[in-house]
Amino acid sequence: MDGHTDSSWLGAPLEQLPTPALTLDLATLRGNAETMRERCRELGLRLRPHVKTHKTLEGAELATGGSRRGIVVSTLAEARFFAAGGFDDILYAFPVPRWRLAECSALAQRLQQFQVLLDSPQGLEMLLQNPLPGGKRWLVWLKLDCGNARAGIRPTDPEALSLARAIAQGSPELVTLVGVYAHCGNTYGCRDIAAIQAVARDTTAAVLEFVTALRQAGIPCPQATIGSTPSCSHPVPEMSQLTEVHPGNYLFYDLQQTQLGSCRPEEVAIRVLSRVVGHYPHRGQLLLDCGWAALSLHGRERGPAGCAAIEGHPQLRLVGLTQEHGLVEAADGRLDFERFPLGSTLALIPFHACATAAMHPVYFVHAAGKVVELWRPVRGW
Repeated sequence: MDGHTDSSWLGAPLEQLPTPALTLDLATLRGNAETMRERCRELGLRLRPHVKTHKTLEGAELATGGSRRGIVVSTLAEARFFAAGGFDDILYAFPVPRWRLAECSALAQRLQQFQVLLDSPQGLEMLLQNPLPGGKRWLVWLKLDCGNARAGIRPTDPEALSLARAIAQGSPELVTLVGVYAHCGNTYGCRDIAAIQAVARDTTAAVLEFVTALRQAGIPCPQATIGSTPSCSHPVPEMSQLTEVHPGNYLFYDLQQTQLGSCRPEEVAIRVLSRVVGHYPHRGQLLLDCGWAALSLHGRERGPAGCAAIEGHPQLRLVGLTQEHGLVEAADGRLDFERFPLGSTLALIPFHACATAAMHPVYFVHAAGKVVELWRPVRGW
């Protein structure tokens, strides 16, 4: 029986699952989803959840409160998957590649609202040269780089205003400017909540100043959004002047978010279960059946816990990972092997849920210690 596809695992106790296994606590997922929705309600913002962490219909259903409207995707495989699952108002948050334009066109024709990002005149020209049939228009967000230094045009560049004008007014029968979009991923380099809020405040100010400049120039810009789980977990009041936010990791949270202060340890929904498969007293190590192929290597140089913390055992450290093996030692060098017999299970709290989730073909969702749902994510690009 294949534990990663067989629905007979429904109802099974967690300790019977094949390992390594990615598990999600259903009550925690629901709580995280509702907490973020409530934050947005209090600020008067629309929540447009990013689905790149979980990539599942069930996760997006939770995050949207059942509306199945208004999500962000990172890949066109995700866009097609969610469109087929009944979702609409989907924003593809990646500058449109020329070689994927036909796929974007198909989605724009299929959905009421399929939206794309642009950050260059070349991207706009590509859309203008490939109009949508049937009188539909390309729905475009202008991507701003407000310090994250990834995609986007800097709002202080003179070309940014010109590009926004060209999108909004150049060929309004073909292209519509929906709004401006900034991702404050630079919050992940912060050390505390105050620093995260400073980045969120600066990003918000940069976006709002740019929107003000657009409106003063007679350029309509209906929407303005920023996002990242750290910034949206501790939002600043200035964010209420935006129209929406787009966090994603918050549904699962993870060790990194705990270290950043985005969440409390009990709000982390994700675990990777692993079994002890070997004792090596001569070197003071346990061997686990979980390697980087089930966890990822993200975080290995980001603090003493490395790629994962071991729940309930703060004295243990995950000190090595190969593809299918994990090595565990005691921080003080004194490992009590009798506490961890062969076949016993350890729950690992991954450093980065997005990277870990990408390693698994199914997520075992549990309540009261038993599997109640199987979530199967979309894969590919």
